[in-house]
Amino acid sequence: MNILITGIHGFVGNNLVKSLKDLYSVYGLDIIYPPLKGVKTTFSWKDLNTFQQPYTPDQLETAKLLQHIDVIIHLAGKAHDTKNQTQSQEYFNINTGLTKKIFDFFVESNAKKFIFFSSVKAAADFVVGDVLTEAVIPCPKGPYGESKIAAEDYILSQKEKWENRKQVYILRPCMIHGPGNKGNLNLLYNLVKKGLPWPLGDFENRRSFTSIDNLCYIIDGLIQKNVISGIYHIADDESLSTNELIEIMCNVMGKKPHIWKVNKGFMTGCARLGSVIHLPLNLERLQKLTENYVVSNAKIKAALEIDRMPVHAREGLEKTIRSFQ
Repeated sequence: MNILITGIHGFVGNNLVKSLKDLYSVYGLDIIYPPLKGVKTTFSWKDLNTFQQPYTPDQLETAKLLQHIDVIIHLAGKAHDTKNQTQSQEYFNINTGLTKKIFDFFVESNAKKFIFFSSVKAAADFVVGDVLTEAVIPCPKGPYGESKIAAEDYILSQKEKWENRKQVYILRPCMIHGPGNKGNLNLLYNLVKKGLPWPLGDFENRRSFTSIDNLCYIIDGLIQKNVISGIYHIADDESLSTNELIEIMCNVMGKKPHIWKVNKGFMTGCARLGSVIHLPLNLERLQKLTENYVVSNAKIKAALEIDRMPVHAREGLEKTIRSFQ
């Protein structure tokens, strides 16, 4: 089976290649083309245009390869910029525009399955109630989530073109982590590594994470099994608090955790002041660090006919933290 992965040189792309290269013939599509072990060929975005006949002689070989793709995994996108330095239109150009381009190619191609990586942020910036499920009415906040839901809407608007002959999966993972990840977990790790105390211990939140190993397991299941098309939220089975996350980091590093339970009201006041005079701790960051964001993975497990994810949330986080060392 031939698998085409867009954004193949990113964190998730690299890990998917390692997971799938011994099972399938893996091809890439990206804006950069350095060789990647396990990838037969990496195409450019302009190569998709060669699928339209008639071909020029130099386009013929590329067209032949693209005609034999069985599954497309669309990872390429603009990640959420927590520093808010990205222009809004850039999110829509990449997250929505590239999705339209690759999905239009998929509809006209011989490929039978399309796996699109959206985000839980396309559904909700914060969780109302105990857990986020696929039944939520999407209400994204900000250009990142809005560009992702726009891409989802485009795919669904084309349903009459594919629903009777192809399968389409829209995945909404929560925070993905694993070896090679350079996101928010790495920032928290560097803080804990310095031995600095964590002053937000009075906030007992619960958050869901997605281990890259569980994610790769899900992707392989979607490739192999006859799963019904639809939207699926992706997460580990267990949710953890930020306090537990810090304890995991300290255990891996052999350090004693320094978690201070400073009064919530006092810390909120400090964050309010930080918003005014531009300190590292502001109200927006306080919310992100202490909010509840629990995501249900019940639908994807039922679709794959499994009771549990193969990797426990704590086990996956320990593996990620060890990779930081």
